[in-house]
Amino acid sequence: MPAPAGGGYPPRNAVVAYLAAYEARYALPVRRPVRVAAIRAAGHRLRVDADDGAAWDARAVISATGNWANPFIPDIPGRDHFAGRQIHSAAYRRPEDFAGQSALVVGGGNSGAQILAEVSRVAALTTWVTEREPVFLPDGVDGRVLFERATARWLAEREGMPAPPAQGGLGDIVAVPPVREARARGVLCSVRPFARLKADGAVWADGRSVQADAIIWCTGFRPALAHLAPLGLVGADGRVAVDRRGRAIAEPRLLPLGYGDWTGMASATLAGVTRAAREAVATVAEACAGH
Repeated sequence: MPAPAGGGYPPRNAVVAYLAAYEARYALPVRRPVRVAAIRAAGHRLRVDADDGAAWDARAVISATGNWANPFIPDIPGRDHFAGRQIHSAAYRRPEDFAGQSALVVGGGNSGAQILAEVSRVAALTTWVTEREPVFLPDGVDGRVLFERATARWLAEREGMPAPPAQGGLGDIVAVPPVREARARGVLCSVRPFARLKADGAVWADGRSVQADAIIWCTGFRPALAHLAPLGLVGADGRVAVDRRGRAIAEPRLLPLGYGDWTGMASATLAGVTRAAREAVATVAEACAGH
């Protein structure tokens, strides 16, 4: 990917342009708009059914639908009775939408901290709810440092060397400028989860309650695997058991790719997926050659 003008991280449009150029460079036969509805066994092949009626029979299928299309909201008692607005962080656009309101921000990761930092500037009241006390990385540790450390761990694993110590995990909070500003205002204080929701707010186990006009669920995502339901491969943990080559153990013709470390270290990132993708392509080519 070309370095952005002026340095720093590439903006959204640069990433989109890079992916479009990549598709054009290799003349990839991408079909749009097509959404796969189901994958099922069909004799010696897998049947891929699309929502527009199209279908394909394949010797092998790489499932790379990722996580970001499947926002997760926990099934909290009373959630259906809450009369205010509820959105997932995936649908959050701007803090002004919550101006003058009382807002619950639920989730202790980077999304929760950054949205809390923004909303707290315009809302009448914000309450930050986290499962445990949030962990903040040192101010000098940003996403680039974490990526470099993850790469070093991967190289050490590949070469059979001891992994260097990790500094921070995916749930740890990077001190980007809005978070540092919110810290200076003293608003980065969280409370533990409430027990249930009611029409106008949340109630804790000890009877304490807080009124709320809105809830922003910063509770992450889950692998988007609904299309695999006919194969019965998805476990209670929301994952598919895979072997060392990335094939589904119960259905070797299927290769889940890009859902997280269980499908290859850092495989849910554009840079990290390369390693797992090469292995998946080699596995598919071998399987097809055998037919």
